[in-house]
Amino acid sequence: MTPSTHPLFWRHRRLPYVELRLVLDGRKVTYAPHSHQQWSVGAILAGQSEFLCADRLHYVEQGALVVMNPDQVHACNPRQGSPWAYYMMHLDKNWLADFLKQAGVRTLTAWCDTQSDTLRETSLFERFVAMAGYLMSARHKVDEKEQKLKTCLVELFLQLDKHSQTAVDLLPANPLYQVAAYLNKHCDEDRAIDSISAEFGYSAGYLVRSFKRLFNMTPHAYRLNRRVQLAQQALKQGEAISAVAQSTGFSDQSHFQRAFKQRVAATPDQYRRSVSEQDQDAASCK
Repeated sequence: MTPSTHPLFWRHRRLPYVELRLVLDGRKVTYAPHSHQQWSVGAILAGQSEFLCADRLHYVEQGALVVMNPDQVHACNPRQGSPWAYYMMHLDKNWLADFLKQAGVRTLTAWCDTQSDTLRETSLFERFVAMAGYLMSARHKVDEKEQKLKTCLVELFLQLDKHSQTAVDLLPANPLYQVAAYLNKHCDEDRAIDSISAEFGYSAGYLVRSFKRLFNMTPHAYRLNRRVQLAQQALKQGEAISAVAQSTGFSDQSHFQRAFKQRVAATPDQYRRSVSEQDQDAASCK
């Protein structure tokens, strides 16, 4: 049987801090550079891919774990002619920071970025894959899934933090963060970048070049990425696709569909429909 090219999502209303995705045939899956608000970890199940994280390029293959910090621009695409399958998990950074403190893995409650982009340790990879399969299965209760997840996260972070010193991130002083904050707050508006540049005292050319050096995205791409993040949140709540496209500032549904798929590797409909399937596992255990 040919593996499905459609991504499979797992979420549960009782575990709102975690989202898991499985792609079994990703040969035609491509990502534009994007970022997530959550901390993310993925497992390469088959094939080879190029993993761009910030300005660092890695070649990863089956057996590798890849790690992305919140708001870190990245893209992972299959190498030409290579099969590609993977799990990708997104975790709310505030929940994760609090859990790691309670579990005794870290001493601080504030979120601190991990230092490694990739991790290659066979036993840890296998435990992560087993845990992800456990979450995806409809045979287990949600409480059991939560325990499996937490156990795996403790093992993973003990390894990730072994050679790094945890410290609280300070608020960056670069004034371009003020531009980023503006784009976050007003991402549903189509105000010209020239106008925004002038408001903050920059020429358009200088702003685009400097912003891209700092964030690995142009201001326009950064604004689109934020719109997609908000769209994901709305679709999780079951809102209609047409309403989401309008409320997040897209001029039409085709533009929304294109931008969303470039960053999520799924159409808004595929992503939204997965919400209605998230409680099948719970229903099967009643």
